[in-house]
Amino acid sequence: MDTTTLTETSTADRYDAFAKAGVSTEDIVIIAIYFGFCVLVGVWSTWKTQRSSVTGYFLAGKDLLWWPIGASLFSSNIGSGSFIGLAGTGAANGIAVASYELNGLFCLLLLGWIFVPVYIASGVFTLPEYLKKRFGGQRLQVYMSVLALILYVFTKISADMYAGAIFINQAIRWDLYPAILLLLAITAVNTVAGGLKAVIYTDTLQTVIMVGGAVILMIISFIEVGGINRLYVKYFDAIPVDSLVNGTQCGVPPSDALHLLRGASTTDMPWPGNVVGITILSSWYFCSDQVLVQRTLAAKNMLHVKGASIMAAYLKILPLFTTVFPGMISRVLFTDQVACVQPENCEKVCGNPAGCTNIAYPKLVIELLPNGMRGLMLAAMMAALMSSLTSVFNSASTLFTIDVWKRIRPRSSDGELLVVGKLFVLLLVGLSILWIPVLQAAQGGQLFNYIQSVTGYFAPPVLNVFLMAMLWKRTNEQGAFWGLMIGLVVGMIRMGLDFGFSSPACGDTAEDPRPIITSQIHFLHFAIILFFISMFTTIIISLFTSPVDEKHLPRLTWWTRHSKVTREEFPEEKEARLKHEEGEEIARLKQVDPATLPAWRRTVYVVCGYEQSRPEMTEEEKVEQNAALTSIEEDPKWSVFVNINAVILMTIGMFLWGFFA
Repeated sequence: MDTTTLTETSTADRYDAFAKAGVSTEDIVIIAIYFGFCVLVGVWSTWKTQRSSVTGYFLAGKDLLWWPIGASLFSSNIGSGSFIGLAGTGAANGIAVASYELNGLFCLLLLGWIFVPVYIASGVFTLPEYLKKRFGGQRLQVYMSVLALILYVFTKISADMYAGAIFINQAIRWDLYPAILLLLAITAVNTVAGGLKAVIYTDTLQTVIMVGGAVILMIISFIEVGGINRLYVKYFDAIPVDSLVNGTQCGVPPSDALHLLRGASTTDMPWPGNVVGITILSSWYFCSDQVLVQRTLAAKNMLHVKGASIMAAYLKILPLFTTVFPGMISRVLFTDQVACVQPENCEKVCGNPAGCTNIAYPKLVIELLPNGMRGLMLAAMMAALMSSLTSVFNSASTLFTIDVWKRIRPRSSDGELLVVGKLFVLLLVGLSILWIPVLQAAQGGQLFNYIQSVTGYFAPPVLNVFLMAMLWKRTNEQGAFWGLMIGLVVGMIRMGLDFGFSSPACGDTAEDPRPIITSQIHFLHFAIILFFISMFTTIIISLFTSPVDEKHLPRLTWWTRHSKVTREEFPEEKEARLKHEEGEEIARLKQVDPATLPAWRRTVYVVCGYEQSRPEMTEEEKVEQNAALTSIEEDPKWSVFVNINAVILMTIGMFLWGFFA
């Protein structure tokens, strides 16, 4: 494509040509085939699992292999928000945003080798449930569940729906909200009907499509720009016309765009925040967030957990080349649209006066790919969206039913929990839609920066609590709770200031109205400060209050994960368990012959996967099942194999950091 012609063409003509871009008949056929195949995979996996039990629905029966879990870990993480956000921030600021992906490589290994062994040994369904077992009481469990659900609305569901809607808008020119409703309609069936197994197997299909489509577009993009060396030169010349006309430096690429590590005071990615701040956010995301961890809890054994972590970590190398570099190429090829500066021009190009870097990736898809191939890539982007949304929906319903609803109704049966979990998804979706207008304007229109900054307000105290719970037996409930509370207050103050005081637009000569905590402290630096504030609070309060009795700790810390000692439950923990068992017994006594039920009710039961009668397990069978669910034993031969792979992977990761630093 002749970029000179693009520059010489009038602005109005370029906008008109851009608005006419769309999908062809061949593209629509490809997308339809994809969705049909996706539905078939979802139906197959739905009927392969026992959906009528909590273990079957929320943990896929605990019998999944490493490769679908690894694919699901990757696709749940790399959703349409990542494609849009990584490419958009790459277009705006260069390769430094890839630090999140390369850092995630190491955090996935941390997940498989440090965190999951403790989670599995403790026998929990959710991470807030782990905190309840580790510390006793109810407040940590409820707070963590509610916080996770809020974060899902603010950073996961709304961001992915918005990103997917951008793709649909650029492809077929639909308005934002009709596009969002379409996306929700095509993701709800597998999540609500099939449970975690359906989600993971459809994620596996979508990973293949995502990676294949992204690699194809990467190759075409590099050919179009003339190779990576030409990109290194042309990127710095990709300055929009509306910037030059006004004689400002707005829209000019940063001079350090090709470096992962940048100055400590730079405004976009300072190196202390890059090295330490991103590590904190990534460790929270991969190791103490329900969406990612829940996949590993469904593995057959620890070797499959580690194999899945390794597979996902290898795939994390790809986004630098398949997403960030193509975003930079999009800026080179479509400079005036992607890098627009003037709000009125940006409003005309993409409907967002804050900036249009978010259209960098869909612009490549629409403009560069031929008919048919464009449809495949649009299907890949929708696959990314679906994999993320289905993962979040399933995990959100798990959190709500296990950690919130069981507290409200401790005698609820498994059947009631399953129905409540599925209905809760609808409420979560509504809240996410309402948040999208705020998301559009945040962080200068750069979606990925918005996601990470909101995460930075809340995640560091959470990671601190899980680390302290696992690694320091002296940590108690009071220390963990107040570490979270102090961190929440500080994080909320920063969030309020960020949303209350908008950053000045580029070229604005007025004095910056923001307080120092937002104008001078980068959100990644703030994440570091917040983490250590929470840690020091936890340590100090734990030392000045009574420790947790050793009888409650077997298999709940890193040091006691292999313990064979019979653990004694906290009084409130035992009471909650007995009430749930009572509810199950009441439900069993109330069972009726399904043949006597009305047709509509039988239909609902079939769709929801709820069975009125299930075979009762003996006490011996329950003990045997629990031992299998909590086992972290490994075959020595295969343990050596996965450990060697982990070392190789870390070596590759350190080389990439060194090469691009």
